[in-house]
Amino acid sequence: MKAILILSFLLLSVSGNSFSQQAAKVIAFYTAENDLAHISFVNEALPWFEKLAKEKGFKFSSTSDWDKMTIENLKNYQLVIFLDTRPEASIQRQAFEKYMESGGAWMGFHFSAFALTPSDFPQNWDWYHEKFLGSGQYDSNTWRPTGAILKIEQPNHEIFDGLSTQLQAAPNEWYKWEHDLRENPDIEILASIDPRSFPLGTGPKAHEIWHEGYYPVIWTNTNYRMVYFNMGHNDMDYDGGTNKPLSTTLASSPQTQVISRSLNWLLKK
Repeated sequence: MKAILILSFLLLSVSGNSFSQQAAKVIAFYTAENDLAHISFVNEALPWFEKLAKEKGFKFSSTSDWDKMTIENLKNYQLVIFLDTRPEASIQRQAFEKYMESGGAWMGFHFSAFALTPSDFPQNWDWYHEKFLGSGQYDSNTWRPTGAILKIEQPNHEIFDGLSTQLQAAPNEWYKWEHDLRENPDIEILASIDPRSFPLGTGPKAHEIWHEGYYPVIWTNTNYRMVYFNMGHNDMDYDGGTNKPLSTTLASSPQTQVISRSLNWLLKK
């Protein structure tokens, strides 16, 4: 009897260790071309997620090859991240839709939600921009990139646990969208621009400075495992001619805490 108990204990121990070693796999897709501010964000995001993976115990990989967005390949990952753009090829988009409709998880940043017709990134993907993100097309933005106070719309959400009801965000180019997300019953707005941030932006054009309005910057679609962050555009020294970053997105806390907690929430959810 004693031998049986010892054997049972050993089997449970082996089983438990095996389960704990099955780390979640996360993959980030990016393009990192043309816009220096987006490239700057990608360059800081990749090592940041690698460091977070070591701390949290998940496996992180990244690629600029969007052809790896296939149905078979995405089955290997518990979370997909779009750092700066979106898939453009029809077969890539179909694979991502299938992945999300089948219970996959997604985290997107800044330009990954951009669409404007006409432009190099037209709104030609209704499922993504209308159904999934709910935001529709890009409408306008602030300029130059400036920090903002964010109002936490869902303070009881676990990604904000223990944090204040307001959040100081790093400098960013903030987006306005075609649709009012408050009118979409599937969208849960997690954070928005706090009115105390106004005026937001410095111009030089008048329409690049916001003085009022409601602007969501973090939200989730309750039909999917997803979170979108409007952050992801660093301030750059364009005027000085060096084109070097003047700010960072992932060096500010508690903003990075919210991103880290959102990743945990998506993997757990």
